[in-house]
Amino acid sequence: MIERYTLPEMGRVWSEAHKYELWCKIETLVLEAHARAGTVPADSVLPVRAAAPPTPEAVAAIEAVTGHDVIAFLSAWADNTVPREAAAYVHFGMTSSDLLDTGLALQLTEATDLLLAKATSLTAALRDHALAHRATLRVGRTHGIHAEPDLWGHRVADFAFAMARCRDRLLHAREAVAVGKLSGPVGSYSNIDPAIESQVMAELGLRPAPVATQVVFRDGISEWASVLALVASVCEAVAIEIRLGQQTEISELAESFGQGQKGSSSMPHKKNPVRSERISGLARIVRAQVVPVMEGIPLWHERDISHSSTERVALPDSAAATDYLLEETTRLIRGLVVDKTRMLENLNMTRGLIYTSAVLLELVAAGMSREDAYTLVQAAAMDTYQTGTPFRETLRKHAATAGQPLDEARLDEAFRPERYVERLGAVFERVESLA
Repeated sequence: MIERYTLPEMGRVWSEAHKYELWCKIETLVLEAHARAGTVPADSVLPVRAAAPPTPEAVAAIEAVTGHDVIAFLSAWADNTVPREAAAYVHFGMTSSDLLDTGLALQLTEATDLLLAKATSLTAALRDHALAHRATLRVGRTHGIHAEPDLWGHRVADFAFAMARCRDRLLHAREAVAVGKLSGPVGSYSNIDPAIESQVMAELGLRPAPVATQVVFRDGISEWASVLALVASVCEAVAIEIRLGQQTEISELAESFGQGQKGSSSMPHKKNPVRSERISGLARIVRAQVVPVMEGIPLWHERDISHSSTERVALPDSAAATDYLLEETTRLIRGLVVDKTRMLENLNMTRGLIYTSAVLLELVAAGMSREDAYTLVQAAAMDTYQTGTPFRETLRKHAATAGQPLDEARLDEAFRPERYVERLGAVFERVESLA
């Protein structure tokens, strides 16, 4: 991911320098386990443990010759080991993927921990915003058309629970990727004792793959990428709602607009939903990684490396973009401007058409068939659309023509917007308990 959309903590997780730090940690733990088992000389441990991780530049210089990243890393690290002979026992019994997959598991779990913290923060921001607007009336919309009265807090509550579910999915995904292997060239432990694998994985906070070939099967990593795509999509759902609400014709919502901020190079009046649009754009990047990562599941025989180049791009990009999305969406919600007055104005825009559902039921309750009641109410509604006459007046006219009496007191209740949201109390009780 480009620097513009990479936050510092997540950037460090996927940096080459940190990767080599993790590789040194893994190799040192393996060496120590071998020494305890008597497989390698005990005096090889201290020099290796004291050796500084190689710099990315040193590894890159050697890889330019060897064409192999792990060999380049081992050589560069050996150059930092005194005496260098002690480095001969590093990587003992291992194959490259033992190091690569185990190191990747550590990066994935570290990245997920950062995402979990931010998903929790966003859930809290959405929950708090929903509760703050539990009485803010607005019109509900289906197909972009005014439907029935609703509450803004109700809409946001849906987002809050969706993000909470994503947070829980992240927990499961973390478990799915917290898997390493130290089982050798085709996973048969031909040159390394399974006990070494068990000891090292426990020290790393990972679990050994129950079975592996030369690589860990990629279903867990695919699950992780899919969960990040869900997280990104929920962020985009929030952003789209705000983008729609900020349209001039609606003007119910607006992103915060800072002192000195500019919306357009040519039109000084513009206050564009740029943060929301950025969220929508980056969500596409995260979703786009799912299929390429999933295609790393079917490999040739015990392994090939067709997954490797994909993952070098897809996994850091997914993590960095999702991290950025969670941060941006949290800021978006915490700074969101809600125009309650405009929401009420829009609620009344259709001159009462949003109450047709309750009127329909009132007529049915008064004895009309549903078909006749629907026909009467729809005719009155079309009259309002065409003439601009308030719906209650056109309703009276069409009811009189049909010889259908109206109970004005019951219509008063049907035209009261608060009536439509009275049963949402239980929803907000659930929102209050959302951790």
